[in-house]
Amino acid sequence: MSAENASRAPSLEKELPSGAPAGAGAGPIHRHHHHDYSHMSPAFSGANAGALQPGLWKPYEHRKLANPAPLGLSAFALTTFVLSAINMHARGVSQPNIVVSIAFGYGGLVQLLAGMWEVACGNTFGATAFSSYGGFWISYAIILTPTWGITSPDGPYHGNVASPIGFFLTGWFIFTTLLLLCTLRSTVTLFLLFFFLDLAFLFLATEQYALDVGNKSLGLVLQKTGGAFGFASAFLAWYNALAGIQDSSNSFFQVPVLHFPWSDKVRERRAHKSDRSQA
Repeated sequence: MSAENASRAPSLEKELPSGAPAGAGAGPIHRHHHHDYSHMSPAFSGANAGALQPGLWKPYEHRKLANPAPLGLSAFALTTFVLSAINMHARGVSQPNIVVSIAFGYGGLVQLLAGMWEVACGNTFGATAFSSYGGFWISYAIILTPTWGITSPDGPYHGNVASPIGFFLTGWFIFTTLLLLCTLRSTVTLFLLFFFLDLAFLFLATEQYALDVGNKSLGLVLQKTGGAFGFASAFLAWYNALAGIQDSSNSFFQVPVLHFPWSDKVRERRAHKSDRSQA
């Protein structure tokens, strides 16, 4: 590089206040904000409900992406909250039309994006759950959109959509059961989230089958019961989202997520206490 070009090159050194240590401005200053993982094992840590990670996970001390789980959980929670309130006929509201916009925009698109970001973070469980439930909300919104004509009297089912929707919800009940099995060694709050969601799908699916045989009174009971379980899962999703957002930089306390006694996290703590007592 010529002397002329060198004189034009931008300097990477920063002007520092007087009294700064020598060499402090010898390069660009990078400030990274990350969580304190000093209390965790150096390689892997236990389940983390706030990151929607039921198994062993490796902390990202220098990751460039934020934790996408609270965003996905919040998108799921709000959409589920609204639909569950309607399923319970809260304040006399029984038509789910208002859910269409939320299901497309927040529960669908935003949750799907959170699932894709979980792929970048290496969280297989979170990527599978968020992407799938994002797809659920988009597909459910399509069912409710009159333009598609799926539920209209002149549609493909001639208005008799109870059993087809029942099949749709039964499939999601099966899928949620698979995810539920993956939370048995995680935390109580994460397990209960999927447990109540699983029951919500089960009751809402059986509601459709009851309507298909003309039992409207039983269908109403099943719908309200499914709505109640969905309501509980929505608040648990918000709770887990809060657990993922809170840290020492923004909160004076952190909500407990309650690890199972047989979880790897609790066993690690027991082993650590045993080593300290023997020392």
